[in-house]
Amino acid sequence: MAKPKLRIIPIGGLGEIGKNMTVFELGRDAIIIDTGIMFPANDMLGVDYIIPDFRYLLERRDLHIHGIFFTHGHEDHTGAVAHVVDAFRGVPIYATPLTAGLLEVKLRDAGLINETKINVFKAGDVLKAGPFKLESFHVTHSIPDCVGFGINTPHGLIVHTGDYKFDNTPVDGRKPDYATLASFARRGVKLLLADSTNADKAGWTLSESVVEEAFDRVFRKAKGRIMVATFASLISRVQQVAHVAKRYQRKLAIAGYYA
Repeated sequence: MAKPKLRIIPIGGLGEIGKNMTVFELGRDAIIIDTGIMFPANDMLGVDYIIPDFRYLLERRDLHIHGIFFTHGHEDHTGAVAHVVDAFRGVPIYATPLTAGLLEVKLRDAGLINETKINVFKAGDVLKAGPFKLESFHVTHSIPDCVGFGINTPHGLIVHTGDYKFDNTPVDGRKPDYATLASFARRGVKLLLADSTNADKAGWTLSESVVEEAFDRVFRKAKGRIMVATFASLISRVQQVAHVAKRYQRKLAIAGYYA
């Protein structure tokens, strides 16, 4: 029998920052990876956020969507989940523990927690959805519990990295899963879909671990109150502040917003 046609359709996130959402189709079977939002520009008055234009999926009612898979918990990858679940009720969700917790809050706030099933997995697990087999692997990023996927199809192996950074001294000690990436290379990768800021520039980005050294210098010399601003989702950075505050016996008060 002829292989079903493979189509990869970026609903959002390609060539832009935010709205990450990609559809993989094999014939009439499909999966979705990520459902993110984009934050508005300064001149978009009255706009809270922008969601992917997934009207293509609404028009393709012949498609069987087997699942929505999430690479990590940032808003530009999860923020539109309530809109997508509302449109495709009953489609299951797959996410790592931290990402699943963030998704659960969003769906509960939207009154949609009973309209889908959140399946929790860990990096390294193999997931099956219809004709798709996804091999998850750990990647380092500025939020914990990030994964990429090796997607097995009749046409070959597709690697979707999610957002990643090759940090060999990450704050949580969990290096990228180079072994799985090497195994993909040995098997042969038909297509690589990679997303890493400044990946097109030569050189290396400094490790997140160097930030604690900078904090240490500031905390050691400062005599008064210290204020640190960071994204609430940058949990490793918050942990670094806590470590240094404890080291210098500083009281720690945290206030912020999630982004």
